[in-house]
Amino acid sequence: MKVLFASSEIFPYAKSGGLADVADALPHILQEYVEISRVMPLYGFMDKDGFDYEKSYKISLGGIDYKINLYTKQSGSMRTYFIEAPLLSATKNLYCDKDGDYANNDLRFGIFCMALVELASMLNIAILHLNDWHTALCALFIHERKMKIKTVFTIHNLAYQGIFGKNSLERLGIDKKYFTMDGLEFYEKVNFLKAAIAYSDRITTVSPSYAKEILTKEFGCGLEGFLAHHKKKLTGVLNGINDTVFDPAKDAILPFTYDEKTLDNKYKNKADFIKRSKLKDPRRPLFVMIARLVEQKGIDLLIDSIKMLLEKKINLFLLGEGSAEFSKKLARFSNEHDNFEFFEGYDEELSHRIYAAADFLLMPSKFEPCGLNQMIAMRYGTIPIVHAVGGLKDSVHEDKKACGEGIVFKKQNKKEFLSAVERALKLKKEAKKFKATIEFNMGCDFSFRPSALEYLRLYKSLA
Repeated sequence: MKVLFASSEIFPYAKSGGLADVADALPHILQEYVEISRVMPLYGFMDKDGFDYEKSYKISLGGIDYKINLYTKQSGSMRTYFIEAPLLSATKNLYCDKDGDYANNDLRFGIFCMALVELASMLNIAILHLNDWHTALCALFIHERKMKIKTVFTIHNLAYQGIFGKNSLERLGIDKKYFTMDGLEFYEKVNFLKAAIAYSDRITTVSPSYAKEILTKEFGCGLEGFLAHHKKKLTGVLNGINDTVFDPAKDAILPFTYDEKTLDNKYKNKADFIKRSKLKDPRRPLFVMIARLVEQKGIDLLIDSIKMLLEKKINLFLLGEGSAEFSKKLARFSNEHDNFEFFEGYDEELSHRIYAAADFLLMPSKFEPCGLNQMIAMRYGTIPIVHAVGGLKDSVHEDKKACGEGIVFKKQNKKEFLSAVERALKLKKEAKKFKATIEFNMGCDFSFRPSALEYLRLYKSLA
């Protein structure tokens, strides 16, 4: 069985969020069971000198021919294909710049989809595993051409759907017969993700709870009814992490490596981190947050609670980028309080040191399809404090002995959030219980292996 795993980003080549980590880790586990390769765009900021030129071919979209240059990279036993194309590869970023999303993203990723459908055909692929709206039109193109390739489409975040004006139909050469309620029409606009829901053979989400949540008005983002209609195709598979990249016992980024038997070194990481920051006294509980500065991640709740939070004898460190409004407020709080530091931006190495140093990770998300931060944190012996939604609810437990253990609050409001922090502080004072929780979590399997086996069963059902 030959599988092609398609994603708009794959770590370490390009990353804007957790999708890149999933596209790195999951195929590496799956290759133990199936013949799998990966494909992604070759963006303008990427250095193609490290890639091997494979071939060139042409595609046609909307009556226009586009030349596609195909490159490859062999890393161990994993082969990754990179598609270089006009418009797609001309930008300095993945999806947007300081002025917002690129206006031609419909055409950019339409070209990508047609190019990778041609690639799948050339490689004699049996199953094309698509991820998020950037790859969604592949399902429609395969359906239109009556190809034998089966498609699995994974929704990583339903809030991002790839919605464009009706004129996209002509630009993309899509027959108007697909512009219906049963196809990709969405309030008189073109919805890429809706096309994948309609024409994929199977649909997955990144956690079982999120698969149920998106069938409701609260989390369905306007597609709850359409998803309910295609419910028989829908499955929730909990994500995992790359436990070789995220391994405190072997992480070369850390000043001190450690495992559950050498937790003294975790404290050394904390002391070193505090020393390098503006924060003081490593004996204080260190709460951290690593997140995009958007409402989904509960940044507004944190800001609303931050004064009361900082009145407690804790240290707080936040790493993130996003909304200018949120950034401005967080920077002001950081200037006003010596026990809070805000680092604007994203730094992969810094994030590793944060996980290793922290006592608690804050994830007060309004919704969270899966979330990887909580799993990485527990791998590093940091206890997550999460809102009981989506993958957070599936992977963090407070009232039952199950991998992993943390602090869970059911309602996303200030009172519940601060109460959860108080329970965390109480746990920190109970030294034996606190250490036992850390040791238990570090012994849990948060890898992609259980997920890979579920995807394998899904693939076989389509064979």
